[in-house]
Amino acid sequence: MIENTADLAERAARGDGEAVDALVTLHLPSLRAYVRAHMGAALRARESCSDLVQSVCRELLTHQERFQHPGEEAFRAWLFTTARRKIANRARDLEAARRDPSREAAGGFDETALGLAYARFTSPTGVVLRAEDLERLEGALERLNEDQREVLTLAYMAGLSRAEIGRQTGRSEEAVRALLHRATARLAILMRAERDAQ
Repeated sequence: MIENTADLAERAARGDGEAVDALVTLHLPSLRAYVRAHMGAALRARESCSDLVQSVCRELLTHQERFQHPGEEAFRAWLFTTARRKIANRARDLEAARRDPSREAAGGFDETALGLAYARFTSPTGVVLRAEDLERLEGALERLNEDQREVLTLAYMAGLSRAEIGRQTGRSEEAVRALLHRATARLAILMRAERDAQ
């Protein structure tokens, strides 16, 4: 029987390691999509998405005592904030080290699960996106400004409410709604341009 996610989050906040494990597993496809959306092409060429996701999961499971606030939304905020920090740190480290791109592999992900997570942007039915659709979406996401990409991924991948996104980004709920509306419209225009260019 699949346990209620609110119950899992409450147990996780009380220090139940199995509940943290279950929540991480439940949110893994969205986490993977979020990480890929924020990596950008340059980092994806040098670093495996799977390695970054594993690093996020390892940190959460190692430091699960840091999660003190019950609620699934709080858990998602913790999960995706950790992911965002990991991505920023990895990008900074790679830039400083000037690694050889041929050393890193970019593969190793479940394209079906990724397609389902990304489909939340483009399809109310949640139809899995094909590989070329994934490329087009990632290309369009990279062309958004950082604020637009962040609000879209927090809303559609992390599943945070507009109020929680506001708390995460320091904006009012109304400002989040307006930014999300503009970001969604801009993404649709960019997706169309990517499709027409192919």
